[in-house]
Amino acid sequence: MASTSTISEKGQVTIPKPLREALGIRSGDRLAFELRGDTIRIRKDPELDRLASVYGSLKLPAPVDQLVDEMRGGPARL
Repeated sequence: MASTSTISEKGQVTIPKPLREALGIRSGDRLAFELRGDTIRIRKDPELDRLASVYGSLKLPAPVDQLVDEMRGGPARL
């Protein structure tokens, strides 16, 4: 699949929609750039993808502050 795009005055490029859809690239995703000779290789940031795939999946039995207080032996005393 090949497409072209024009660089803006700010150096920004729009990734064509068919390429974004094929790779599952969404707004807010991070991309990694690699220079190889006269070619730029662009790929989704794999470290972020691994984290994003599990983000929000942990279900805690109570709010984090309450769990931390319990681990410390009860609410903080002044």
